[in-house]
Amino acid sequence: MMINPVTPWTATVQSDISDAMPIFEIDLKAYKLKIHNAGDSIWLVAIWPKGAKIAFRLAFGMNSRFEKVTISEAPDEILITASTRLAYYRIILFFPESKRAVFRYTTTLRTKLPLLIPFWPRDIIPLTQNGKTENTAGKVHTKQVGSRSGQLYFSMTKPKAGSVFYFQNLTAMSPYCQETQVSLRETVGGEWPELGFQFPVNAEKPLSANEEYIISDAFVQLDENIPESDNEVVESYLDLLASVYLLLPKPEPSQHNWLPTAKKILDNISNNKGCWTQTDGSPYLNAYVGDYKTPAEIMVQLAVILPLHEYLAWTGEHHPMLEELSDGLPSFYDKSIRSLVRWHPSLTEDLDHSEEQKSEMVMDSWYLHHPLLNLARLALRGDKMAKELFLGSIDYAIKVARHFNYKWPVFYKMTTLEVLKAETAPGEGGEKDVPGSYAHVMLLAWQLTKEKRFLLEASRAIKSLDGLAFDIFYQANNTAFAASAFLEMYKITEDIHYLELSYCCLAGIFENCQLWECSYGYGKNFPYFFSVFPLKDAPYTAAYEELEVFAALHHYLEAAADITILPALRILIPEFIKYATGRLAYYYPPLLPEEMIAENTKTGEIQKDLWIPLEDIHDGWEKSGEVGQEVYGAGLAFAVIPRQYFKVGNLSGTVFINYPISNFRIGKNSVTFRLEGSALLKAHMSLLGFSKEMLTKITVEQKVKSSYIPVNKLSSGFYELTGTGLVRITTH
Repeated sequence: MMINPVTPWTATVQSDISDAMPIFEIDLKAYKLKIHNAGDSIWLVAIWPKGAKIAFRLAFGMNSRFEKVTISEAPDEILITASTRLAYYRIILFFPESKRAVFRYTTTLRTKLPLLIPFWPRDIIPLTQNGKTENTAGKVHTKQVGSRSGQLYFSMTKPKAGSVFYFQNLTAMSPYCQETQVSLRETVGGEWPELGFQFPVNAEKPLSANEEYIISDAFVQLDENIPESDNEVVESYLDLLASVYLLLPKPEPSQHNWLPTAKKILDNISNNKGCWTQTDGSPYLNAYVGDYKTPAEIMVQLAVILPLHEYLAWTGEHHPMLEELSDGLPSFYDKSIRSLVRWHPSLTEDLDHSEEQKSEMVMDSWYLHHPLLNLARLALRGDKMAKELFLGSIDYAIKVARHFNYKWPVFYKMTTLEVLKAETAPGEGGEKDVPGSYAHVMLLAWQLTKEKRFLLEASRAIKSLDGLAFDIFYQANNTAFAASAFLEMYKITEDIHYLELSYCCLAGIFENCQLWECSYGYGKNFPYFFSVFPLKDAPYTAAYEELEVFAALHHYLEAAADITILPALRILIPEFIKYATGRLAYYYPPLLPEEMIAENTKTGEIQKDLWIPLEDIHDGWEKSGEVGQEVYGAGLAFAVIPRQYFKVGNLSGTVFINYPISNFRIGKNSVTFRLEGSALLKAHMSLLGFSKEMLTKITVEQKVKSSYIPVNKLSSGFYELTGTGLVRITTH
């Protein structure tokens, strides 16, 4: 009886490999690797210590057989050259230095004539000792969605073998995509037993003859363990992802000086009429430039107020816009239900019902908590009005949570709590990360008041997240902040379960990242590497959600300063921050070529010279900004600067570091700080605003074991630092 239906390209693999004698064999840790020429495919078969097997297709001959195959060895790699009637192939099998069983295969193709390729099979097939491939069984823990990383993590359970973490370096295929105008979306995954990378076919535009293209660049980690619990799955995933990340070819991080940009942004927001609307004589920010139809929203105001508050505290300056925006917040408070509402009460008649939430008193579950989070943060920074509004709404939030038994729907009526939309999709349940957002709100309420009832509410909500693992993730920014809240709950209670839940949240974040450069089409103009998608099925990355993930991951490391967390997180979080610090600037249209920006937008208008970010960046063949130019994301610069720029008044300059740091301290003739990443990676530091004379007097050192050693200077005022450890800047 066939358990799993298969295609013709899989049905014969088991017998084809069995009939073909190995042409090369090598040991990899406790595993054996054998290479077979099976006619239309060249296979690498990995054999587990207990005999289970999985085959990796190194090359596919299309409608032809491999005639000539030669193998030559070099230290830590094997070169395989092969040809068919149609094409020449070159395969390099690498064995990176690692304590794990890791190999990498890079395959290049050069066709003998222009070719259209309408089909390509996937490259991973589980094998059995004596049975049939279609009767094997396994579990796929995660795979690529849309344009996210080309990753696949699965366990083979029948026969019981172990697990495989597979990662395609999709960046390497960009030249092929540029030539054939195809995309790398949805290329890594599959259904058991046909798994792996499915090369994006060019059914319409032929591939040029006698040009060499990389058609696969795969990293494979073999593991004898099969994770069982949710926590084992996510911890293993994070560990394996970090391990592969260290091996990946990575682009140089983008550089951007946010200090002059912030001034442009503040001027543009303040003076551009498309950013503002007037209601009852008070100014409010529009959600999108030129969107005068949609009433003012509470989240939009706070999304700019909070980072602006942080930025002005950093500069030590005053700006009237902060006061104007803050003065408008009380108008969103509804005394009848004793809570903040989404839409300005004076404008509810303007709601056009074009979307489910654009109706009076309709609440999107996450949306109730998001403004409360920002109000609480403002309150903790000393804002009395924010504290009053926050505490005045907190009991309504508790009422809603208890009514829904801590499992929130998508939309409900604020007055009656009637459910208007229960599930995100049929059978998928409601917004699954909202218990995390709610717990975060309760934690901040406890920090403000020290009332234990708020911690009790947080713990009740968190119980509803058990068993979700990756599926906690609903909206990236909320999930990332939930991770920080769970970490802080762990520090308060010493209950390890909270720490484990924080890992589940972070696994969801990194599962939804794009760890490759989309260097084809319009993608050549935008640095995609390490961007994060706002929702698990979102087709684009989004400015505001990326900003909040950036801030939340900073906070996570701050909260983790005095505890032990997974080593993988000391790799992945700082690297996200490193790339985001420069990359986020490219959401602003003045830094993008006009041809990649959409002519028509869903909401408002796009002013291409305005320093307000586009909401959406798409795959390289699609124009960006189709959703609109989001005013509520304009605080990017205001959030980046206080976290990455550090004033040194006595030296008349500013220190910029593209990594997370702690304990920045200024002495009479010195500055010290600690980098919070990994010794396996590098951070960059720039000394800005220092005179040329001062730069000649500065020495930069980093502590290694018990001694300080000089740091490598890449250019004047620009240094490369090891990702962890104490750094000292001194003048003489």
